[in-house]
Amino acid sequence: MGDRPLLQVDNLSVQYRTRQGLVSAVDGVSFDVRPSEALVVLGESGCGKSSLARALMRVLPRNVYHVGGRVSFGDADLTAMDAEHFRREVQWSRMALVMQASMNALNPVVRVGDQVAEPLRVLRGWPSGKARARVAEVLQLVGVSPDFMGRYPFELSGGMRQRVVIAMALVAEPELVILDEPTSALDVLTQASIMNALKEIKRELGTSFILITHDVATSSELADRVALMYAGQFVEVCDAATFFSEPAHPYSRMLMASVPRFRQA
Repeated sequence: MGDRPLLQVDNLSVQYRTRQGLVSAVDGVSFDVRPSEALVVLGESGCGKSSLARALMRVLPRNVYHVGGRVSFGDADLTAMDAEHFRREVQWSRMALVMQASMNALNPVVRVGDQVAEPLRVLRGWPSGKARARVAEVLQLVGVSPDFMGRYPFELSGGMRQRVVIAMALVAEPELVILDEPTSALDVLTQASIMNALKEIKRELGTSFILITHDVATSSELADRVALMYAGQFVEVCDAATFFSEPAHPYSRMLMASVPRFRQA
């Protein structure tokens, strides 16, 4: 992993407008992600993890009231970029997002191959044949047969749909992929299979990941570092080995104590 951060986030905050007033979902979060690194953002539901991901990718809902802080990606200041420049130069091509509900992320009436190829055809102008060849390659990378390119999303299992969404994020070879609960609705064996595929991609392609999850066991499979989020803030950030063996924050210790163990300590 390189010393210079690929992504640098400083004092990021996100507030929503609701009927009960303003709600702060992300409250002054600062962190970085290094090249070829997997940063796991761990925390309970409602702590602000998904809002963090959406803020980084600029796909926040309409009721967002305020987004503050600074986000740098390599030499680029993403905060200063206008929306069109960000869409053309960063979104999907350099930084991609895997949404939590895979079926909702796929168009039910468009074939799988066409959906995975869309970033290549729209952002890079690739011809159909060249794009489909790349799609076949990336589907194999995530463990899906190229034969599935002609199928519709409803013809695939939940695990296969999740792999297809990951393939969509990887097809343009972005430097950073944000995964929002990519295995939460899947059985244990499928979860393990997808995490193994992600580890292989990280090793072979050098892709950096931000894995957002509430699952301690799943996070330990991929993590180089762990950021624990609580009530919109990062309360502990450290390397994975230290976090899983000697958590420092009281909330971290309670979280680790909740994980079932095969033998008594």
